[in-house]
Amino acid sequence: MNIKESVYLAFDAVYTHKLRSVLTTLGITIGVMTVIAVVSLITGLNKKIKGELSAIGSNIIYVQKYSWVHTGGDWWKFRGRKNLEIADADAIARLCSEVKEVVPSTYRRTTVKYRDKNREGVQIVGTGPLWQDIEGHFVEYGRFLTNFDVRRRKFVCIIGDEIVENLFEKTDPIGNKIKVAGNKFQVVGILEKKGKIFGSSMDNIVVIPISSFHKIFGKRRSISIMVVPKGEKEKAIDQIRGVLRMRRKVGYGKEDDFSINTQDLLMDMYNKLTGAAFAVMLGVTSLSLIIGGIGIMNIMLVSVTERTREIGIRKAIGARKKDILWQFLIEAMGISSVGGVIGIILGFTVAKVISSFSRIPSTIPIWSVLLGIGFSCGVGLFFGIFPSLKAAKLNPIEALRYE
Repeated sequence: MNIKESVYLAFDAVYTHKLRSVLTTLGITIGVMTVIAVVSLITGLNKKIKGELSAIGSNIIYVQKYSWVHTGGDWWKFRGRKNLEIADADAIARLCSEVKEVVPSTYRRTTVKYRDKNREGVQIVGTGPLWQDIEGHFVEYGRFLTNFDVRRRKFVCIIGDEIVENLFEKTDPIGNKIKVAGNKFQVVGILEKKGKIFGSSMDNIVVIPISSFHKIFGKRRSISIMVVPKGEKEKAIDQIRGVLRMRRKVGYGKEDDFSINTQDLLMDMYNKLTGAAFAVMLGVTSLSLIIGGIGIMNIMLVSVTERTREIGIRKAIGARKKDILWQFLIEAMGISSVGGVIGIILGFTVAKVISSFSRIPSTIPIWSVLLGIGFSCGVGLFFGIFPSLKAAKLNPIEALRYE
């Protein structure tokens, strides 16, 4: 008997016992559905997170008072650190040969007004002329800050797209004045629309000279120092750490009293979180597949018992052991594959439903489909071997006498 005939007989047996076959595949279906749904969601989330992280800049070094990744207890430790100052940024620019550009920045949220309209919770950024190049957030109309603006503490500003929409509507903002914390700033530029990163708008922003920022808000808050390395990032980080430890008199063997943050730090944290999700998924999937596999083995043993006389007749008219083996093995893999296909369809459906009701995107990678099919076929093969061997080894005379 050829493989084609074995496939026909196997699927005929599955079709004959439809309800039993569907119930048998339930464990496989749940396992594969879990794999496909989680993989689709995590793959979609990976693309979104990596896209948003790219806005930070893969090669930018951020020297700050606080670490981007910390626990609640660490926050109090960071809070007790000395603030970073303009002098620290100047020292990095002057003493670090591996550093190309240094931009100090400071931030505060406040209300911005234009005539009788106001916008609350606006991010005010005090910085210098190189900020737009490092942040990749460029002026679309007008101009950006100049060194002259910073030196002379000019009250000029560049505003984001949301400020234009909420305060000016049809009025041209360029040349008009807005109030920032009660101080009038002339609008000299409009930033290009940037969108959101991690749910926070990049367009609800007003950029002013850092000297003007300190003039109206004071110098009590710590600044953030953005650094662009000339070559290898790690060499620049080592130099920055050495300069700041010397300036801030951090003793040998003591922990840094500042944080050096990079995109890699966030990516590592994200990979750990998704790694934990994959581990949970693997555990749930493995349990479901084992349960499904045991169900397949059980139903195949029942099938061998029910069809003992059939096996005896087939052997009596010339069927070989391998013909019987293939018939039952293909039947087991067929039942498992049906569960896998159903699981793949349900997995995609679940992922799409979750995406439609949340901000988590879903992506369907081809390899996840192959993974689902491979899982289901592998389970059918593994758990179908024992029943198939039992059927193949039946004595034809005893099988014919079986009642």
